[in-house]
Amino acid sequence: MTATSELLLEVDGLHAGYGRAEVLHGLTLKAAKGSVVTVIGPNGAGKSTLLNALMGVLPARGGLRYRGRSLAQRTLEERVMEGMALVPETRALFGTMPVEDNLLLGGFRKVRLGQGGAASMLEQVYTLFPRLKERRMQLAGTLSGGERQMLAVGRALMGQPDLLMLDEPSLGLAPLVVKEIFRTIEGLRATGVTILLVEQNARAALEVADHGYVLEMGEVALEGSAEQLAKDPRVIDTYLGASRQKSAV
Repeated sequence: MTATSELLLEVDGLHAGYGRAEVLHGLTLKAAKGSVVTVIGPNGAGKSTLLNALMGVLPARGGLRYRGRSLAQRTLEERVMEGMALVPETRALFGTMPVEDNLLLGGFRKVRLGQGGAASMLEQVYTLFPRLKERRMQLAGTLSGGERQMLAVGRALMGQPDLLMLDEPSLGLAPLVVKEIFRTIEGLRATGVTILLVEQNARAALEVADHGYVLEMGEVALEGSAEQLAKDPRVIDTYLGASRQKSAV
């Protein structure tokens, strides 16, 4: 991330948690427009808490600016309308509805904004994920794990977000499917969407990211370009060595 990069998201001194249990302790993070920023770290480090706080799912305090404007008083719905989208770890699909209906629901932001083009966006998602087109009338709850992840990402893209936040997109997926998901993330870079990627698969995440943060115990332990972090001995010893056998992305 260069000094001249136009920032889409600026987080400064973010505190968030659950009730009296604070999980994030003054976290600072930035994401430039059109970049892929990854946050890696162990279980319990606060990665999902970060995304939920940014999306407005959890109460938070501290500086949070999007497009240069404060999000302090913005509700979850308002943040969605501003162009923020979160694909949660749970995927949160409507299992008893067909694939295509799940996707169309994701386009409500464009409808609310009075914009058309749902059919065009649907075809773009189907081009990105041909398997979803093959299964467009299949109930979402009957899809495989990889297909459900594709559907969750596709549904988020239907609203044409400017900031797409992905929470552990490779979780529980077979290695070949993980490769496919990360190829998709690389492809999304070309569309201009900014991606904030939370991942335990550090090797795969750093290979697709421009910039990275290592989150430990609710605080940023390391920060730098993805290339720098991938060569950092502390990252290699703690995160990359263990994932070497899991990922060859």
